[in-house]
Amino acid sequence: SSHFALTTRPDTAAQLREVSEKISTGTKAIEVTGISPKILEAVPEQHLEEIRRLKKLVGTELTLHGPLVEPTGAVENRWDETARKFAEKTMFSAIERGHKLDPKGNIIVTFHSSNGLQEPETWIKDENGEQKIIQMGAVNERTGQIGSLPKLARDEYTQVSQDPMQKLKELNEENWQREFGQLNNEMLRGKEVVDVLLSKSEDQLQEYGGSKGVLEAFNLSQKAPEEYAQQIKNLEKKNRALAREVEREVNQLNYGSNLISDAYINFKKLFNDAYSATENPGDKQRLMNFRNEVAALTEEYKKDRTKIPELAEEISRGIRMLSSLEEPPQAFKPLREFAIDKASETFSNVALQAYKKFEDTAPIISIENPPMGMGLARAQDIKDLIEASRDKFIKKAEEQGILSKSAAKNQAEKLIGATWDVGHINMMRKYGYKDKDILKETETIAPDIKHIHLSDNFGLEHTELPMGMGNVPMKEHMELIEEYSKKAGELKKVIETGDWYQHFQVSPFKDTLQAFGASVYGAAPTPYWNSSADVIGGYFAGYGNVLPDVHFATYGGGFSGLPPELGGTLPGAGGRARLGGAPME
Repeated sequence: SSHFALTTRPDTAAQLREVSEKISTGTKAIEVTGISPKILEAVPEQHLEEIRRLKKLVGTELTLHGPLVEPTGAVENRWDETARKFAEKTMFSAIERGHKLDPKGNIIVTFHSSNGLQEPETWIKDENGEQKIIQMGAVNERTGQIGSLPKLARDEYTQVSQDPMQKLKELNEENWQREFGQLNNEMLRGKEVVDVLLSKSEDQLQEYGGSKGVLEAFNLSQKAPEEYAQQIKNLEKKNRALAREVEREVNQLNYGSNLISDAYINFKKLFNDAYSATENPGDKQRLMNFRNEVAALTEEYKKDRTKIPELAEEISRGIRMLSSLEEPPQAFKPLREFAIDKASETFSNVALQAYKKFEDTAPIISIENPPMGMGLARAQDIKDLIEASRDKFIKKAEEQGILSKSAAKNQAEKLIGATWDVGHINMMRKYGYKDKDILKETETIAPDIKHIHLSDNFGLEHTELPMGMGNVPMKEHMELIEEYSKKAGELKKVIETGDWYQHFQVSPFKDTLQAFGASVYGAAPTPYWNSSADVIGGYFAGYGNVLPDVHFATYGGGFSGLPPELGGTLPGAGGRARLGGAPME
């Protein structure tokens, strides 16, 4: 039973009282629950200190369930870097509070891999045992927008085979065509205005120098507005009609120039996206050549606005080049790889910050798989997230001169791992998976497990039953963990049955011990909880009221219960002393 831990209630800041009550049950390990950021912040510092003292006094081991935040920074179907940084701050605050509970050890602090992120990939297993993706999330990195590719209707699961990556490729191609198509339309509008205007000026304003004269007037209006205004006034004195026509032409040229300038701004954005995204050597070289060629012209245009026709033509050439790239940029990317990248940034930063502040006593960040249906809930998701977080931790620690690469690797493996919730992964059943599939998940993550959460269910809802009351294959889970984990014997198993307790108000501890077949006295061979837990039915059943209240009223502790002759206040019955058959003389 020393390997099992009870949790405190998550809905109260009175965690000191909660820990004290759990200690009174005799449990040797407790998980302090701070899943609500607001409630965790409301726990007084003095209470954390008292919890630490209680821990030291009775020898209880503590862990902390950190707040449920979204480490990727995804909020309401949109990614936001500010939200990611806020989540990072919230998580580090929990790390600091966890360290107060165990300042000399490496307390385990659990965080979910996601909390609010949609499921990046929805996998099912059909009646034929075939595994397939029926829906995949995608994110537009430029806008932060998160969405899903079209989902198959339920009656099409087994009839239609679709490749979501192909769908994503088609979506990117459509988006690219649409983006540079809109850009081309903007460019054509601006170029048409300029071309028509200059052609008209060449025919009708010969007296003013034709198109060249109008371009020079436009350039002057941009560079020296006061001088241009004076020039128009002087022209009015000579030829009012000509002055008005020149002014109209310059205004129209300004309108066309603005359209071209806006198109150039959008063109640069698409160009930069293409340049940073492409890995095709030929595309890369073409883009580099164009950038070098257009750079001189844009600098010249800043000084001389008469170059607007040349700039328009060059942008048009650039648009044609973008449309012909062999590998256009992918605006939409699979949500899974994006989520792992952003979440690992958060976890690595929190771990590094914790190490810089606490060094060898830094808390351990243990990443938990959330209930199936939420983001990054499968074993491979957690494993990839852990590996990405460790890699970034190592790179940052080495670059900042905090640790050598080998030392950073050791710390990364020590400080970042997994909390494996067997109840959460059991919910794969609702997608058609069986015991062997669920156990394969445990086999995948077992080497990285640092902590275990126990709850049972029937694979459909997150009901948090005590172990043995649902269909979680607990024995097989534990056998796999013991086989693949080097520290299986040290892992604490936290009993999470909050929902069940709300209904029945009974501790799940005994039921959990029964489910595991634990020894009553902690040493083999007998007896075991699964065979003797109900022999006497608990403390207050089986043998009747073996400790009636009158015993405590009569023989309770304290001097006041003693007879007067011994300094107490309890009189003898009928003049007789309580401790003897006859009054004392």
